[in-house]
Amino acid sequence: MFPIRDHNPSGRTPYVTYALMVANIAIFVLTYFGYDSPRSLTALYNAYALLPAKVTSGYDWKTLLTSTFLHGSWMHLGGNMLFLWIFGDNMEDEMGHFTFLAFYLVSGIGAGLIHVASAPYSLVPLVGASGAIAGVMGGYLLLFPRARVDILLILIVYFRVFSIPAFVMLGVWLGMQFLGGIGSDPQAGGVAYWAHAGGFGVGLVLTIPLWLRRGGPAYWGKTHGQPPHPEVSYSTSRIPRVARKSTSDDRRNSPWDR
Repeated sequence: MFPIRDHNPSGRTPYVTYALMVANIAIFVLTYFGYDSPRSLTALYNAYALLPAKVTSGYDWKTLLTSTFLHGSWMHLGGNMLFLWIFGDNMEDEMGHFTFLAFYLVSGIGAGLIHVASAPYSLVPLVGASGAIAGVMGGYLLLFPRARVDILLILIVYFRVFSIPAFVMLGVWLGMQFLGGIGSDPQAGGVAYWAHAGGFGVGLVLTIPLWLRRGGPAYWGKTHGQPPHPEVSYSTSRIPRVARKSTSDDRRNSPWDR
């Protein structure tokens, strides 16, 4: 189950969201060919990926930021950019361009620190923008809990697109991160579940001042958790029908992906 779009239009052009997407894609493309060389990959990660043991020892703090612009595969990059594209424009619309940029970066740094706390002596590198994007999702949940999100559900050979409230989709996603974190070894590679959950929490907390300025619970009472702009309607005829599920999967689970 993953989102493909929301029905929540933004009132201004999300320049920062687009710029972040371009930066992530460009950095991945520029470093992509280095992934074929173990030596180059090791050098890249040693310099810019987040290694919790180094941060715990008091150095390489810059990697809390630089690691958020690295990705382990095309699938990793594509999934993160899809989530940023769906949820980022609305948060930028509410916060303003520069505030949203600061919010995004602080969410990513906070997610990295929580990952370090969960695996303080790990030497497995952490890469990916998911912690920062999870912060965007946390803020989105607070401001637009009832905005409709279109979900593509895949159950073996069953495919269907349907709309659900954002609080359902984001609540399920967050629950999956907690369950994944509880069932994973924090010192091993794989998906950085605690970075995801931590970034979500950081973003939600950082959005509370904006939510309070909008009126807090009264804002929910006025908007009923819906977007401030008239929602977009999509024709179901535009949703592609998929005949069967592809069995290919090029995602790599190590290093930590967030």
